[in-house]
Amino acid sequence: MSTATAAGTWKLGDLEVNRVGYGTMRLTGNGMLGNSDGPPIDRDAALRLLLGAFEQGVDHVDTAAFYFSPLRSANELLGRALSSWRGEVVVATKVGPSRDASGEWRTTARPDQLRGQVEENLRQLGRDHLDVVNLRRNGPGTDSVAEHFGALAELREAGLVRHLGLSNVRPEHVTEALAIAPVVCVQNSYGLDRRLADENGLLGLCRELGIAFVPYFAISGLRREAAAGGEADARVHRVAAAHGVTPAQVRLAWTLHRGPHVLAIPGTRNPAHLAENIAAGALRLTDEDLALLDGPGPADA
Repeated sequence: MSTATAAGTWKLGDLEVNRVGYGTMRLTGNGMLGNSDGPPIDRDAALRLLLGAFEQGVDHVDTAAFYFSPLRSANELLGRALSSWRGEVVVATKVGPSRDASGEWRTTARPDQLRGQVEENLRQLGRDHLDVVNLRRNGPGTDSVAEHFGALAELREAGLVRHLGLSNVRPEHVTEALAIAPVVCVQNSYGLDRRLADENGLLGLCRELGIAFVPYFAISGLRREAAAGGEADARVHRVAAAHGVTPAQVRLAWTLHRGPHVLAIPGTRNPAHLAENIAAGALRLTDEDLALLDGPGPADA
């Protein structure tokens, strides 16, 4: 069985992690971000899935306090799994956006409210500090991250947070944040169908600065939070058939081939898909594969 070590490692500050990680969003079931994954996963099944990920070498996990549905909280499931796991797992969470108890989105937190969000993550996860906190920029109207990032930098100095990152940002936000405190990762939507980070130079900037680039929606692409659907790109099918793998594995492998600083945080509720996602880290695409995927081609299989 392939393990998450196959894709190599990268450092989030002083924390070295395997490049293939896990995202917890889909553990919450129907109701989180309007996805249609169906009813909430059984609690014991969720714990087995998380522990199975750890056993297969996953040592960094993406989560957030706002990943919840009426019956499930991703943070609390993760916290319970971590309490019974003896190995080291780096947890990266996000602050900025928030939802009320009914699931409705509130306005982005003010800088003085970020401490409360950090403390809520600490409570749910059962930890005395957070490994990585990403400031999630919420929408194009948020032009500056300085005041919010500065508030998080103060929490870092206070020992509540070990490292800081950014999410849903442009290159100028990275430069702005770096003037305040170190940035260890940038988490943006990115994948074969959505390459804004190539177009605006963000992917290259992160590589140059040694910052981890952590794409979300790398498999789902333009479907975003929606449940997995059939693969519509004939090029992906062609490469998958050549290697005897799934289209999702090709998409993950393509993402990891974008640079040694690129990590993966695919989420799933299916143990078989979890194993496939982890195995994608061992998939080595050829130059011909990459040329095909990067070049023009028919959209439909």
